[in-house]
Amino acid sequence: MSLTREAIVEKLKQIVGSERVITDEKVLQKNSIDRFRKYADIHGIFTLPLPAAVVKLANTQQVSDVLAFLNKNHINCVPRTGSSATEGGLETVVANSVVLDGSELNQVINIDIENMQATAQCGVALEVLENKLRAKGYTTGHSPQSKPLAQMGGLVATRSIGQFSTLYGAIEDMVVGLEAVFPDGTVTRIKNVPRRAAGPDIRHVIIGNEGALCYITEVTVKIFKYMPENNLFYGYILDNMKTGFDILREVMVEGYRPSIARLYDAEDGSQHFTHFADGQCVLIFMAEGAKEIARATGNGIETIVARHPECKKVDSKLIETWFNNLNWGPDKVAAERVQIMKTKNMGFTTEVSGDWRSINKIYESVIHRIRNEFPHADDITMLGGHSSHSYINGTNMYFVYDYNVVDCSPQEEIDKYHNPLNKIIVEETIKLGGSMVHHHGIGKHRVHWTKDEHGSAYYILKALKEVYDPNGIMNIGTIYPIES
Repeated sequence: MSLTREAIVEKLKQIVGSERVITDEKVLQKNSIDRFRKYADIHGIFTLPLPAAVVKLANTQQVSDVLAFLNKNHINCVPRTGSSATEGGLETVVANSVVLDGSELNQVINIDIENMQATAQCGVALEVLENKLRAKGYTTGHSPQSKPLAQMGGLVATRSIGQFSTLYGAIEDMVVGLEAVFPDGTVTRIKNVPRRAAGPDIRHVIIGNEGALCYITEVTVKIFKYMPENNLFYGYILDNMKTGFDILREVMVEGYRPSIARLYDAEDGSQHFTHFADGQCVLIFMAEGAKEIARATGNGIETIVARHPECKKVDSKLIETWFNNLNWGPDKVAAERVQIMKTKNMGFTTEVSGDWRSINKIYESVIHRIRNEFPHADDITMLGGHSSHSYINGTNMYFVYDYNVVDCSPQEEIDKYHNPLNKIIVEETIKLGGSMVHHHGIGKHRVHWTKDEHGSAYYILKALKEVYDPNGIMNIGTIYPIES
């Protein structure tokens, strides 16, 4: 028989102390959603089942004890740190779920300059870690737009990608080691070594698991030299996306690695660059690193762009100003709420990925289909896209859409706009050979914390060790009960 809400709360208080178990209704409402339902949040409408409690975790031992209790009693839980998610991954879709808030596990444990890595608990904000590193002349190289809000555990759990990914990679390329707690309370530590070749890389059992397989408590990432004095900015206007995709491909294929490589269509570009690119596409690069490397990268980019005389260069100061205002902190989130209340206009993005042959086809097909088939196309105030995060074999594409919801309730907004828009993007992307990177609402498919029904990463990890490292000599990782 399942436990009542009162029994769940009472047991949680016994485990972590009553002061760490929050049951205030307003707090529970805010913790039942994430920014996927920002329209509902702004209007104070909360339709999902409220969690039984929010638990403010203090250490790994508490994470282990709480998870063991929840797992034994088949109680769903939702891991949460910075709360900057936008895809529904933090929704409490199961009644009497427990939200495990790790934001108070907020210690930067070690900055190891010799080994070029930094270790931080899951609740350390990326911007906090980054500022500590920059004070010493180093950087994580990771800078998603949510940098002032996002925390380390969530960044790893969601397989985050940052604005400098073309040079530094995404979070999965940066993670060296991890500590995580599995549903039965077992703790695993994956050692801070640069590489493994004894079977699958077990870090990827944990990275990107979206909180469905384990609770990440500690992260070790690579660090890099920070040399902003060498940053070089390049901006160009051009008439079509196809030319821009061709240039991105040439830059990547010829071996250059700018930290930023972005292409905006005219519609999306109009949101950022109307002061110099009204009605045109915008192509942006940033080169950084050691002075000689940055200069060589910049020269290479200029040589490649010169092959396309239709591209017109813009003042680099304009691009630098844009770059300095990229990130979203609490002030911008608050301003967005005011703007939504005032205008009833919503803005979202859906990200896909494709190879060089397919990406422009995906872009054109999605835009064409939405404009011609979407039944509420007249309500869309802006529909566009930009390419970002380029790789040697392809690039990512963000579809950006704003729509007016004057006549919509919060639930109708999802049914009328989000779901059908994402359906078109997903269908065209998959049909033309691409893949989804994120789309709103995907988080509602969260699995439960119950090993007997759904399995857990702990058992995957244990099986890998039994096959590849039965004697514990290959540095695959360690699995141990926390009490040992």
